[in-house]
Amino acid sequence: MSNEQPVVTASSYLTLNYRLASLDGADIVTTFATTPATLLMGQGQLAPVLEALLIGLPEGTHKTFELEPGVGFGPRNPELIREVSRATLDANSAPDADYKIGDLVDFAAPGGGRFAGILRELGQETCLFDFNHPLAGQPLKFEVQLISVL
Repeated sequence: MSNEQPVVTASSYLTLNYRLASLDGADIVTTFATTPATLLMGQGQLAPVLEALLIGLPEGTHKTFELEPGVGFGPRNPELIREVSRATLDANSAPDADYKIGDLVDFAAPGGGRFAGILRELGQETCLFDFNHPLAGQPLKFEVQLISVL
């Protein structure tokens, strides 16, 4: 038996604390204040770019990465800013929904999935939605504390 610490591989099972934050330090998601997360690498539980940062890190590492704009959740895509008819919005809404600019609205996708967009303009006939990930194009901090690596 060697005494070397296990390191993260593409198929590791991890227990970790992690935090995604904007560069000004505002938390987007964090487990540090609650229960550590457990995840199996390669299952899409973390974005692939975040998983790639973990590969090769030894158990016990506590490190913060700074991600360039667009690295964490891709660049902003202007083609994902789309008009949606008011009828489509109403069909995907609770009957008494009262939308405001900036609301995140969930839609049923044609194939049975779900997708969400941020309301940018609300008109009588059409609405404008931004279906980019809210963090697309944003620089981010990714802090990780590897508690155990199996």
